[in-house]
Amino acid sequence: MSAGAVDAAAGLVAAGVTVAYDGVDVVHEAALHLPKGQVTALIGPNGSGKSTLLRAVARLHRARTGSVTLHDEGGDPVDALTLSRTDFARRITLLAQSRATPSGLSVREVVGFGRHPYRSRLRGSDPDGARLVEHALAVTNVTDLADRGVESLSGGQLQRVWFACCLAQDTEVLLLDEPTTYLDLRYQVEILDLVRDLADTHGVTIGVVLHDLDQAAAVADRVVLLSAGRVVSAGTPAQVYDTELLTDTYGIRIEVETDLSTGTHRTRAVGRHHLRLERP
Repeated sequence: MSAGAVDAAAGLVAAGVTVAYDGVDVVHEAALHLPKGQVTALIGPNGSGKSTLLRAVARLHRARTGSVTLHDEGGDPVDALTLSRTDFARRITLLAQSRATPSGLSVREVVGFGRHPYRSRLRGSDPDGARLVEHALAVTNVTDLADRGVESLSGGQLQRVWFACCLAQDTEVLLLDEPTTYLDLRYQVEILDLVRDLADTHGVTIGVVLHDLDQAAAVADRVVLLSAGRVVSAGTPAQVYDTELLTDTYGIRIEVETDLSTGTHRTRAVGRHHLRLERP
């Protein structure tokens, strides 16, 4: 299913995106639609181009071909690739897989970094900055950590702080590259709950790269399945989570079941030892 098959009245639409490394194409004519106020998960095996596509949309990788368009309700489409660096940073932000932990700074100061697109080079003024920083701290539930040094935080707490930094940037589109990596189960669940809250309660448009198929099915309104740099399927989890399609894409048997009580799709990768007979 292409992005053109989805109502693009609002949100972000990327079309025909091709990205090359050292002259070799690694993402091929990819389409990506992020509907406004929804969560879209990018899934696929290692090397499938998920993170590269997301980073191209965020202008951290230069696309050899393609377009990225922002659709405002009631307004004209905006070519995101031609925006100035400042204007782009006011519309789209990316939470990368890893960031260096600064030392000697409080949580509030780090969250304040998100206000950089709004500060004048001459005066450094940002009338809305303090209010939006406090709002970001509250939404991510780290207000009680605001005066602590970030070097003292756990991995899950620090990830919430980086979320808060992105929220303080006050963009309409939030891109997340594997936000649950290296987190224990509790913090993975809390981060995904936060992702869902940002879309449902705050209307943020979210694109997120996830490796865990069950997490993607649980948190996302739509999923985009990539393989070898190409989008092979896009739609709701019910449309994309097909046993034969996932098996072919991942190169291992993946069985799909539906939880009848919740309607959530669950997967099970079947290895050689799953097939052994139970011992008497």
